[in-house]
This record gives sequence, structure tokens and C-alpha cells, in this order.
Amino acid sequence: MKKEDLRIVFMGTPEFAVETLRALVENGYNVVAVVTQPDKPVGRHASVLQPSAVKQYALQQGLPVLQPEKMKDAAFVEELRSYGANLQVVVAFRMLPEVVWAMPEYGTFNVHAALLPQYRGAAPINWAVINGETVTGVTTFFLDHDIDTGRIIMQLPFDIPDEADVEYVYDGLMHLGATICLQTLERIVAADGHPESMPQQEDTSLKPAPKIFKETCEINWQQPQKRIYDFVRGLCPLPGAWTTLVGPDGKETVLKIFRTTKTTLAGNGQAGQLTADRKHLYVTTPDGRLQIDELQLAGKKRMDAVSFLNGMKDIVNYFVK
Repeated sequence: MKKEDLRIVFMGTPEFAVETLRALVENGYNVVAVVTQPDKPVGRHASVLQPSAVKQYALQQGLPVLQPEKMKDAAFVEELRSYGANLQVVVAFRMLPEVVWAMPEYGTFNVHAALLPQYRGAAPINWAVINGETVTGVTTFFLDHDIDTGRIIMQLPFDIPDEADVEYVYDGLMHLGATICLQTLERIVAADGHPESMPQQEDTSLKPAPKIFKETCEINWQQPQKRIYDFVRGLCPLPGAWTTLVGPDGKETVLKIFRTTKTTLAGNGQAGQLTADRKHLYVTTPDGRLQIDELQLAGKKRMDAVSFLNGMKDIVNYFVK
């Protein structure tokens, strides 16, 4: 088989997926259509429709774009079939019904931002950092009936430095995802559409990667310092870890925390107690003080700790919970 024999439908929505689509286009693969989410209403009155990052790139390249509300919609399925694709590539998209993923002759493969079977789910990058992993990676696998459980084609590792946040890992995996997609396509071409793949190993130590909600992002100050440190960087810059700042008058304010530094300083008071010197802000944890470097009060701009302290009086009378 030659690469020109592949007729590919690409499916994806966010910026993360654009890098892979760009790699397909720039490397001469025949992308016959692109499937992405419907435009989202944005603005104060939700009166403006914002196309996805994938749609914007696809239109720039003159590629046909399909935006189904429901993946099982008969009209969409028929339109998708009309493009005669023999392979589908999925990156950061929604769950597909069997009528869609089983349609192409050579199947549908997904680029997942983790080393499966670990971190199956919607937020693998966040959870890998939150859990303090030192290595993550990308996986290509064939879709089947269950989420992220199909036969693995390839995997590539990616190191996570201790100081890295989600933005760093996201960017690295975005580019690595494009690389593994091209390498997977090379294997598919070399194997006449049927590359070697292996089943995922199931065990009891699998770590999930469920979707993250606002309540997921609340900091638990009763945890060890390292755990809180990883939690903060695993949610930075978006959606952002948060806590409740309580003043001496009992007034509560939401406080987002974006960056911290581990210290060897002994704790000072109960977990959640704030202390400071001229240039540093600390919060007590069960095993020492964690330094708060960047934060944001509700209704205010993101700032460093010095700027925060300049606007606060009697910080020792405040605590977080």
C-alpha cells in the first residue's frame, strides 16, 4: 500500500488536535473530511458562535467540515459514509458509536494523551501531573466498544519534570501526539492497513482520568505538602486550583492558587494557617509550610505573592480552608 491509498477522516476539536491534523496535511496525507463539535455560543449574551480550533484550521486548508449534534444521526452517518474513508483518526473528540468507528475498512484509531491502560478518560494530562507522575506519554489504539480500551498500536513516553505544570505537559504531548500519529500511519501503510496491535493489560492498579469539574479543583489542606504541590500544578493554568480565604471577620473569598514551592520549613499552627515574611507567603500543611508564589483573589488579577501581601493587612489572622 502507498500513503496515497489512505482516505482519512479526521475527528477532533481543541487546539491539542490541530497539531496532529496539521501534520497529516503537511505530510501529504489525503484528509477527505474533518469532523468536529458544533460551534459554541460565546460572549456576554451567548450571541456569537465560536468555531472550534480544528474547524478554523480545516477551513483554512479547504477541507470539508462536518459538525453533527448527534453522532448517531442518520443524515450525518450517511454523509460521513459518502466520503469513502478507509481510515479514521481521532484526537481529543467525543465517544463514537459503533456505526461510526467501525465504518472504515481499516478501522478508527485514537491518539490518547497517556500511556494506556493508565489514565483512561477525559483529563489524562491533568491527572498524571496531579498524581505526581514523572513519566506520561501518548498512545495510539483502535477504538472498540468501551472508552480507551482498544488494542494498542504504539506508545511514546514523555518525561514530566517536577516543576512542570499542565501547560508544559499539554504542549509537549500535543507535539508528541502528532509524531506518534505519523508513525502509526507509516505502520498502517507498511502493513497494508492491518498493523500489529496488542490488547491492553488489565490490573487493579489502574489510575482513572475522569472529567474535571469545579469541585474537583478545591484544595484539601489536610494532605501532605507534596500532594498539594502536585495538585496545584496539575490544574495550572486551567481550570486552576482554588481554596476559600477566611478573614478575621469571618468573610470568605474564593482564592485561586497557580504556583507553589515546596519548603523544609516546619509548620506553624493548624493546616491552612497563613504566615508570611516580607517577600514570601506560606500556608501550613500537616508536614510543613508550602510557599504560595502566584495566586488570584476573586474579581482580581493573577498576581505574585509580594503583590498580594502588599494589599493585605495582618495576614496571620487569615487562613484557608
